Amino acid sequence: MRVLIAGSSGLIGNALTARLRADGHEVVRLVRRETRRPGEYSWDPPAGRVGDGAFDGTDAVVNLCGAPLLPARWSAARKQVILDSRIEPTEVLAEAVAEHGIPVLLNASAVGYYGDAGSAMLEESAPNGTGFLANLCAAWENATEAAGDARVVRLRTGLVLSGDGGLLGPLKPLFSLALGGKLGDGTQYMPWIAEEDHISALMFALTDENLSGPVNVCGPLPVTNAEFTREFGRVLNRPAPWWVPAPAMKLALGEAAEEMALASQRAVPRALEDAGFEFKHKTVGDALAAAVAR
Repeated sequence: MRVLIAGSSGLIGNALTARLRADGHEVVRLVRRETRRPGEYSWDPPAGRVGDGAFDGTDAVVNLCGAPLLPARWSAARKQVILDSRIEPTEVLAEAVAEHGIPVLLNASAVGYYGDAGSAMLEESAPNGTGFLANLCAAWENATEAAGDARVVRLRTGLVLSGDGGLLGPLKPLFSLALGGKLGDGTQYMPWIAEEDHISALMFALTDENLSGPVNVCGPLPVTNAEFTREFGRVLNRPAPWWVPAPAMKLALGEAAEEMALASQRAVPRALEDAGFEFKHKTVGDALAAAVAR
């Protein structure tokens, strides 16, 4: 299988590239610079330009593009950067998928699609929420409509637990020093997924012809922030007694705090489970232990 990946330099892109190559597949990487090695093609999403031959013989496209949501505050200019970094590449890739008759497009999205949903159980049929992130995810997913007859999987990803960075990168040093604690009142749900399961889910989505549309890429047992805090402290054998008040977080991060750290999404992977996907790390404690052991 020849898989083209956009956004391959991030945590998930690198891990997926390694997994595909280990399994004997060919990986093509789109890069926004001069090419340095075989299998790379330069592209310029704002200009709609992609290097000649990039899509030749491609069996699937995986779009993981997107500027980081943190740590910067969401000014109007920053919001535009976040939006453009997702919508423009998706439109370019979706149109190329249709033009070249590529059968599969996996496109990143996020559980932020649901907004702050409290304790409601969120399957893929749950409605779009409100707020910047919810609107962003809706627009991001809508940009895939140009893919025509391709099988499109919209990956509503939760918080990836990895030993190589991501969420645990800044948290592990704090928790290791017994400086960890819950955020706000700790009742907000955190849809997590182990990195290994995340990559396995992407591999599954590439080949399972019955899987399409929105797919919650998160573990089967979402936990509250307080439960996550307790489990991470247990895994590291450190107390996590501290508490970051919601007003302090809002003062530091503004709207980003309300829509990310303090928002609640009790998302469950109904589409994946119905399709027969099996998780290796079914509890947050197991996922955290696997990440720390790396």
